[in-house]
Parts: sequence; C-alpha cells; structure tokens
Amino acid sequence: MKRIVIFASGSGTNAENIIKYFHEQKIAEVTHVFSNNLRAKVLKRAHGLNVKALHFDRTSFYDTSEVLHILKDAKPDLIILAGFLWIFPKKIIDVFPNKVINIHPALLPKYGGKGMYGHHVHEAVVRNKEKESGITIHYVNEHYDEGAIIFQAKTPVKETDSAEDVANAIHQLEYKHFPIVIEELLFSKDKTKK
Repeated sequence: MKRIVIFASGSGTNAENIIKYFHEQKIAEVTHVFSNNLRAKVLKRAHGLNVKALHFDRTSFYDTSEVLHILKDAKPDLIILAGFLWIFPKKIIDVFPNKVINIHPALLPKYGGKGMYGHHVHEAVVRNKEKESGITIHYVNEHYDEGAIIFQAKTPVKETDSAEDVANAIHQLEYKHFPIVIEELLFSKDKTKK
C-alpha cells in the first residue's frame, strides 16, 4: 500500500477529497495530515476520517529536524501540499527528491509566488480580465511555485465572473484532477519497471 502525507494550512477540502478518493480506491492511504495552523479545519477533517493529524510550529519545521524525523518515520511515497502556505524547507525536499508536489490555483507561471494563494490569486485574475484560469500541479523546490510543472487544467473566465465564481470553478478542477494525478505519480514508476 502506497503512503501519502498531506500538508495543509486551511480548510482542507482538497485534503479530504484526496483521503476519501484513496480510501475508496484501496491502492494507497493518507497516513498523516500536517498543519502549521492549530485552528485549521483540515485537522478536524483528518481526525474525522481517522487520519493522524499533527500541528507543528515554525521552529520544528525550519530550525530543528522534528518534522523531518516524523516524515522519515512515516515513509511517504508522496508528500502533497494542498493549500499549504509556508515555503517548504530544502532539507526536507533533499530527503524526498521528486516526492513533494503542490497544487496552485492558477496557470503557472502566471499568478505564482509569495502572497499568491487562494482568493488573492482569483482576485488578481478577475482584476486583470484574464480569459482563463486553472490549476497547476508541480514539483516543489525551495522557491514558491517554481518547481517543474506536472499537470495543468484550464477553465474559462467570463467577463461577468467574480473572484468567487473563479474560485468555485478552480475547486472543481482541483477535486477532479488532483487525486488522479497523485495516483498516476504513485504508480507511474511501477509501470515503467514492468
């Protein structure tokens, strides 16, 4: 059984979707959900779905190896960032090369970088009268939203759309594609071995 660990900072709807998807597929399991936000709804969602939910602070993430040690013990095949707002430390990326992926609510390289998350992205898309937006799933490196792109999906943006309309369309893309891309990444190496 493949093992997945999720990092999230907020509500956790993507995390919940991923947990449920793999619970139904029975080909992988989400073993842990980590959050840097003690009040994040994602921790409650994880508890409710019988997944270990852990909160950590800046010190245990950046200054010590506490989070890294827990991750090593968890032995994840993939580490998924689903609405996780802190930059990921190089020391963790180095231990799990090409095993840390993120989803971004825009078509990178547009609307990426520090401060570009959630409603900030959708408001910028609407303000700039973009004709389309979408999601980008990419590998994580030590810079915000700059890792190699794995997958993108687009949705049209109408002139009458609000940032909330765009957000709703993006969420639908996330729920539809993220678990499938994770599954493909988990099992693509197995296929090449055959």
